Amino acid sequence: MIPLDKNNFKSLIVLVILIIFTLFSFNHMKEYYNEMINSTGLINDNIEKNVKAENVQALEDNREYQNLLNSSLDGNEPEGGLSENDQVGPVTDDKELYIPKDLKLHALSSVLLDADNNRVLYGKNSDHRMPMASTTKIMTCIVALENADLNSIITFSSYAAGMPDVQLNAKKGDQFYLRDLLYSLMLESHNDVAVAIAENIGGSVEGFASMMNDKAKALGCLDTNFVTPNGLDAKDHYTTARDLAVIASYAIKNEKFIAITNTSSHNFKEIKKGREYSVTNKNKFLYMMEGAIGVKTGFTNDAGYCFVGAVKEDNKTLISVVLGCGWPPNKSLKWSDTKQLMTYGVDNFDEKQIFQDIDFDPVFVKDGQQRYAYLNIKGDLSLLLGKNEKVNIVYDIPSSLTAPVKAESVVGKASYYIGDQLYRDIPIYTTQNISQIDFKFCLNKLLRLWSAQY
Repeated sequence: MIPLDKNNFKSLIVLVILIIFTLFSFNHMKEYYNEMINSTGLINDNIEKNVKAENVQALEDNREYQNLLNSSLDGNEPEGGLSENDQVGPVTDDKELYIPKDLKLHALSSVLLDADNNRVLYGKNSDHRMPMASTTKIMTCIVALENADLNSIITFSSYAAGMPDVQLNAKKGDQFYLRDLLYSLMLESHNDVAVAIAENIGGSVEGFASMMNDKAKALGCLDTNFVTPNGLDAKDHYTTARDLAVIASYAIKNEKFIAITNTSSHNFKEIKKGREYSVTNKNKFLYMMEGAIGVKTGFTNDAGYCFVGAVKEDNKTLISVVLGCGWPPNKSLKWSDTKQLMTYGVDNFDEKQIFQDIDFDPVFVKDGQQRYAYLNIKGDLSLLLGKNEKVNIVYDIPSSLTAPVKAESVVGKASYYIGDQLYRDIPIYTTQNISQIDFKFCLNKLLRLWSAQY
């Protein structure tokens, strides 16, 4: 250890004073550094304005390209330009989807849904709460599949055996494997079977209804409430065409569900006495259109005729729902309405990738060791788009950022509109870390600038 003599003590005092002076002078040094940077002409007072103008120009160039592309497809001249204040990306027009005049449905409520993303392609009173009869059993089946083993044994209670209307006619104490009863539930729509399944899996009809409602909420179906597992008319038992389509969209992604609902017939036995049963599929739509894959019929006095259909063709998977589609004797209206909806979807919608991979101009970073931050956007927006639907992209990008900036930070978004409806927001990220200007950085930069001048 060096002894602290008089000279060393004086040196130490001078060093401490220099450090204190330097720390207090940091802001002045930073300002001086900025002055010297600006004097080189690398940075000027209008930097933010220039960056914004460059961003606008890039968007205008992109839009011009899109207009030229659209005009070549449509035979029209390109339209318009982009003003300096616009944040609108490369598209076109905010027309709503053209609905053909000959799409006249009998159903009180209906919807056509893109099953891959649950986007409504067509709707008529699609958010009105309605009774839905035995289409309820779509949820009954999917909850059973997800909460019980197919080999589990279902025992009929007297309450289940006493259900009215369409029945398997099982007796109290009869036992069946769940896998067999699910065919009975979905092909023949047996009401006693639905209650037996509910009681055995949920502990009671009320317990199972709670499971059904929890699943509906998890799927975002907030205008749906289940009271019964079979869909017989009951107070506060309702859904909407849109919610029911979302439930069906989820159900058809389950391979076991599809295997059951697409089966033409199924034979099985009661476990204890060996009584034989045979059930056949009552869904005529399976044979009405190419690619039909389901799903479920329904009728009650309150609900009228109802049907949920599904079609898978090429890259399209469509779900249709018709509720209140006539009362006796108009049993066939649900088929004609469904075919109209599905034909409209098949003929007028094609899969398109609407995501735009754009190169953003860098954004000015205030107090940053690097003056610009680079931005990136990633996404996949493949969907069914109508022939007359237009996509509009609105970019929300900051004019500047303040250091420190972390890589992969969300600093903006691209909002994708189809017509005037928001479809999805895609986040815009930063690509690198940018530290804040500090004393060490300023000192190094000033020393480099001074050495370059002398």
